[in-house]
Amino acid sequence: MSTDKVSVHGSWASRWVFILAATGSAVGLGSIWKFPYMVGVYGGGAFVLMFLACIALIGVPVMLAETLIGRRARQSPANALKALAREAGHSGKWSWGAFAGMITALLILSFYSVVGGWSLDYIIDMGRGDFQGVTPDQVGAYFGNVIADPWRLTLWHTIFMLLSAVVIAKGVVAGLERSLRIMMPLLFVMILVLLGYSMTTGHFMEGVHFMFDFHPEKVLDGLLPAMGHAFFSLSVGVGSIMIYGAYMPKNSSITRTVVGVALLDTLVSLVAGMALFPIVFAAGLNPSEGPGLMFVSLPFAFGNVVFGQLMGVVFFVLVAIAAWSSAISLLEPMVAYLVERTKVSRAWVTFWLAFSCWFVGLGTVFSFNIWKQAKFFVNEGGFFHLYQWGAAGGLDFFGVIDFFTSRIMLPLGGLCFVVFAGWVMGREAVRDELATRNPAIFALSLFLMRYVAPIGILVVFAAQLWK
Repeated sequence: MSTDKVSVHGSWASRWVFILAATGSAVGLGSIWKFPYMVGVYGGGAFVLMFLACIALIGVPVMLAETLIGRRARQSPANALKALAREAGHSGKWSWGAFAGMITALLILSFYSVVGGWSLDYIIDMGRGDFQGVTPDQVGAYFGNVIADPWRLTLWHTIFMLLSAVVIAKGVVAGLERSLRIMMPLLFVMILVLLGYSMTTGHFMEGVHFMFDFHPEKVLDGLLPAMGHAFFSLSVGVGSIMIYGAYMPKNSSITRTVVGVALLDTLVSLVAGMALFPIVFAAGLNPSEGPGLMFVSLPFAFGNVVFGQLMGVVFFVLVAIAAWSSAISLLEPMVAYLVERTKVSRAWVTFWLAFSCWFVGLGTVFSFNIWKQAKFFVNEGGFFHLYQWGAAGGLDFFGVIDFFTSRIMLPLGGLCFVVFAGWVMGREAVRDELATRNPAIFALSLFLMRYVAPIGILVVFAAQLWK
């Protein structure tokens, strides 16, 4: 296969656009609240060091694998694995692993759009001053009322999905590249604005200590969470990075670019924590709130600090942009695949896929209200029941989709891609695509893809299922 192929969908203008795209895919809702929260809970500086090590040993090799597969084949993930497997003399059935990853991306998008819609709703609510001077209980009740209203959730779910579909429908250059050139710098600016504001609260160092004080007794407690979040934080395992790699210029260094994306994603997460926790402390709140931090604790905090209304709007615009940039990366792999296979216009393919994700997302919407008592997966006495109404415990529709995608399909997708690059493509194909002049870097990259990353993924996979 020629290594100078060009994707039928177009290509990025430069490697910096790929960095923006890949960072946009990686920096999502989890980067804004989950990573800072985990840093504080699992040992501060000790967790950061473990996380960086896991990024280097697991996240970067998988991202490297996806990127070089995509650029080598210049096709959508499923077609890329089929073409490269046959080129190397192996079965084209490897494409099924990528196809499963693309389906996983659509399932994630179905509920991601619902949560992204919450951030759009909160931009309006914060701008109206709905959280000014309220109590924590009032904010909690407010959020409860939001998710209890299926019509309200459906409206914002629809708007968020339309915003994502419009970008994809316009294509790689006019849609993805143009939007990312605006969204990502705006995201960086807003994070810096929040960081600057947090320095004026009088609690900045308190937030820094919460995140970075080293607690060696928590090292073992945070090891598995660090491994899991390192894998998921780079948006690998579903083919998003692979399709972005297919649009990457040939003369760009894959190794340097992927490392740059990993560092930038980590930096954004750290700065987000340093920006948010001082605001939380200024309002006298406990920052270890997990999921409630974003939609309960922070709205209360912004409603009770100086210039909080303005900074709250900035924050939820930031959240919406982060969610938007991640959402388009989840839709693009399957859109590219169907355009290649059916020759139907990108606009029509995007419309039908977005509609399908929107329809499945209604299950997540209803999980918080009219289907609240429906449990689609219940374990009672060692026996699994697929559906019960009003059962204690169990997983609702949203819980089933989240469990299936995050704990099963994402690790398996990452394992498929890194094993394919390390063992199926062959040394010479990997060497040619990496195009590194340093034999030590090539040997290290291949070793990480063949041995270290697969073992790490299997550990993460087993730990997720055990939980």
